[in-house]
Amino acid sequence: MDKLLVVDVVGLTPSLLKHMPRLQKLAAGGSQAVLDTVLPAVTCSVQSTLLTGLTPAEHGIVGNGWYFRDLGEVLLWRQHNKLVQGEKVWETVRRTKSDYKVANVCWWYAMGATTDWTVTPRPIYYADGKKAPDCYTRPPELHDELVGELGAFPLFQYWGPTASIKSSEWIVAAARKLLPKADLTLAYLPHLDYDLQRFGPDAEESRQAARDVDAALAPLLDDAERLGARVVVLSEYGITKADTPVDVNRMLRDQGLLEVYTQDGMEYLDPWVSRAFAVADHQVAHVYVDDAADLERVRELCAALPGVEQVLDRAGQAEVGLDHERAGELVLVAEPTAWFTYYYWDDDDRAPDFARGVDIHRKPGYDPAELFLDPDDPLVKAKAAFTLARKFAGLRYAMKVIPLDPAPVSGTHGRLPDRDDDAPVLICDRAGAVGDRIAATDVRNLLLRLVGVDAATDEAARDAGTPVS
Repeated sequence: MDKLLVVDVVGLTPSLLKHMPRLQKLAAGGSQAVLDTVLPAVTCSVQSTLLTGLTPAEHGIVGNGWYFRDLGEVLLWRQHNKLVQGEKVWETVRRTKSDYKVANVCWWYAMGATTDWTVTPRPIYYADGKKAPDCYTRPPELHDELVGELGAFPLFQYWGPTASIKSSEWIVAAARKLLPKADLTLAYLPHLDYDLQRFGPDAEESRQAARDVDAALAPLLDDAERLGARVVVLSEYGITKADTPVDVNRMLRDQGLLEVYTQDGMEYLDPWVSRAFAVADHQVAHVYVDDAADLERVRELCAALPGVEQVLDRAGQAEVGLDHERAGELVLVAEPTAWFTYYYWDDDDRAPDFARGVDIHRKPGYDPAELFLDPDDPLVKAKAAFTLARKFAGLRYAMKVIPLDPAPVSGTHGRLPDRDDDAPVLICDRAGAVGDRIAATDVRNLLLRLVGVDAATDEAARDAGTPVS
């Protein structure tokens, strides 16, 4: 079997590819297709589809997070691979080659996966409340090997107002170390997410981001060529212009459907007793409705909210492959330049303290404002510097520098693209490997073909109950 490198350059589109000479060279010598993605077009859902060939209705990853009804908690960015309900592509290959070796460098749902090498962001949460950048690795000794050679994982350049190309460069370097050892290497490069959301897809900063990630990726592609590895570069979604934040939770609160509780003058979402609330995830929002008697009223209220294009009930969700029990009773899809905030408070003075920080696990929804320092605070950089000084001194700190005004956000994603130039793309180094288009659900079978596994034969074996090695 040939080695295979699969690189997820998040946010890559045909429009941005024009500014990426190394990837253009790969496409010119191989093949290129528009990737017809799934709804929601967000990282966790799409990656799970790419690796299993299943829709979100089948693999259960209905977004980057959802309301865990049995826990009564909204949880985003979980990491346990068993949340993905489906066989992954490497597990399928192992039916043919039981010792097939796999390295995962920062694809999601990495923990507990049946890969041989794993690298994924994982901060250190100290007992006194401090948070330090780090990563989780498997096997454990890989941690000190990578950190000793590459330095600490650049967590604060991976997400937040200081996110930069440094995190993608670190990931490329880690993937280069594992590529010679693995039969399949997965690498996730997040860089295009940053400036496209900050400045919009048409800004010069976004074009420069494309050039930067192309240059960062080049050494890994060169290594793959020297090793004779097959290469697939793809993306999950394209980022389009954003100019209309939609406060769905505030509307539900105004209508007496969403409840909060108060501690120390701060308001927190109360999902246990709310009749309806939304988990906002870019341009898609899952609305959880506790009582079926409220469903029609909530549907009408959401449909009338400016910025909402579609309200999908269970039947509507079934039509787009999203009708899983984890999904909200209603799923909202935003208009082309709109996106959903998670905000539920009416007075910024009563916002929870985590709202002003980078806190992806406590916020009950996605917050792209985390990419910005508050532009309305003239002392924001001084505050950030003082907070970092406390951190380096070993003291507890809270980075309260994120704006509560969503206006700076200029790019978004999540709905299905309206035109191919804004769609995700797939590039393969093999000529004729793909036609003009490929469905996200067909990527798994493409990867199997590239390593010499016949998907139809395997499905017959799987139906017969042949175990995964």
